[in-house]
Amino acid sequence: MSQLLKQRVRYAPYLKKLRDPKELIPYFKNDQYIGWSGFTGVGAPKVIPETLANHVQENNLQGKLRFNLFVGASAGPEECVWADLNMIKRRSPHQVGKPIAKNINNGNIAFFDKHLSMFPQDLTYGFYTKQRTDGKILDFTIIEATAIKEDGSIVPGPSVGASPEFISVSDKVIIEVNTATPSMEGMHDIDMPVNPPFRKPYPYLKVDDRCGVDSIPVDPEKVLAIVESTTMDKVPPNTPSDSVSKAIAGNLVDFLKNEVKQGRLPENLLPLQSGIGNIANAVIEGLTDANFKHLNVWTEVLQDSFLDLFANGSLDFATATSIRLTEDGFKRAFENWEDLKHKICLRSQVVSNNPEMIRRLGVIAMNTPVEADIYGHANSTHVNGSRMLNGLGGSADFLRNAKLSIMHTPSARPSKIDKTGISTIVPFASHVDQTEHDLDVLVTDQGLADLRGLDPRERANEIISKCAHPDYKDLLFDYLHRAEHYAKKMGTLHEPHMLQNALKFHTNLIQKGTMKVDSWDPLD
Repeated sequence: MSQLLKQRVRYAPYLKKLRDPKELIPYFKNDQYIGWSGFTGVGAPKVIPETLANHVQENNLQGKLRFNLFVGASAGPEECVWADLNMIKRRSPHQVGKPIAKNINNGNIAFFDKHLSMFPQDLTYGFYTKQRTDGKILDFTIIEATAIKEDGSIVPGPSVGASPEFISVSDKVIIEVNTATPSMEGMHDIDMPVNPPFRKPYPYLKVDDRCGVDSIPVDPEKVLAIVESTTMDKVPPNTPSDSVSKAIAGNLVDFLKNEVKQGRLPENLLPLQSGIGNIANAVIEGLTDANFKHLNVWTEVLQDSFLDLFANGSLDFATATSIRLTEDGFKRAFENWEDLKHKICLRSQVVSNNPEMIRRLGVIAMNTPVEADIYGHANSTHVNGSRMLNGLGGSADFLRNAKLSIMHTPSARPSKIDKTGISTIVPFASHVDQTEHDLDVLVTDQGLADLRGLDPRERANEIISKCAHPDYKDLLFDYLHRAEHYAKKMGTLHEPHMLQNALKFHTNLIQKGTMKVDSWDPLD
């Protein structure tokens, strides 16, 4: 037992439960239901998942020791190892990594997606374990902590996610105390689940409001064991901003400045939400250089680029459920920890993504789709309508409820045979996660389409003319005009489609490696 572990665990009875992780292997049985802490690759357990993976590999138990795994969003690389070893039977609600996506798409992992604001409480209702006959919901929750307080409550690390809900419905809890990560005590604000009816509204009127509970309560009798972890989170480096992502950011910043000029936004904007990825980072970088002051953030994930907003004095306060920083980002953050920890609050994901809170605060939501169609439907999850990427995440929580719902994407992406072979603006989205009713603004490197108050045909003309790549603009207008001609004859002109051609961009991509359609089917 390290001296640092003794300092971090201030509830003495837990020290008697310190175990070698190998001692815990017999507790894990095939087909159990397990909750992990973590959100977007940080704050996940590391020691127990690795120990179990080694046990499976050393004893040729691939496919014989499989679990139903629930994480607030994506975990770390450990779940990819589990996927490679055929240790995951069922997974929800969001994941990242080629091995796990591959196993979902080949049918080996049963994956179901859910809005991140809804997933944790739906789990506590027993919706996802209704087939069990033993009355349990989760057999184990394995949670990473950076400290344990005198009352036995758990101080999480760089994410909260769904840990409060998991712990509340777990038969047993295993705590990994990470002594490699500095204690993050005082940074969290925890709302424990309360079942309907007569639930009180969350009391937050500003991004820096808190309920005052900064650790996750747990019944000490539930705690099976604690283990020490000495492995920090490993987040891969961000893709540097390129000319496309910078053009998207520039178009969006110009729009926000004009909204201020027109009196539709205050000078310090409204609380910002931004998804993850290089475009989201570029947008935040663009805001860093845009001379906005006293910004606030209400989001689900904070990335490295937010550190620049803090550093130049533009950002006053940020609340999220996860700090997803790279190795350099964590180094920068910990160097300024005493100052930074008072400007960040990490909340439960049911609060960070809560629809009513998003609407109450007037959040400006910015997320990246796989594709959007000419009427404003967006696909965030499936390539060509079938191949699952990572999952829905919290994009719809924000887009449906924000004051400004914005989606940003490159106008085209390269395919194997064509540098502009994939248009992200298509006639008809091959899968719909966000409907036309949820989207206010669509922005690409080509320009920005303000869709507020437009009817479907007006939206289509705006999206094609402002957002489509030049290689696809004429093709999209051709589709629209043919669809209008056909719909006029049929008396269906409100939102014109020709179903025989609506997905031809996608079928052409599958057959020829490009969405550049040679010819449409002839009109009857």
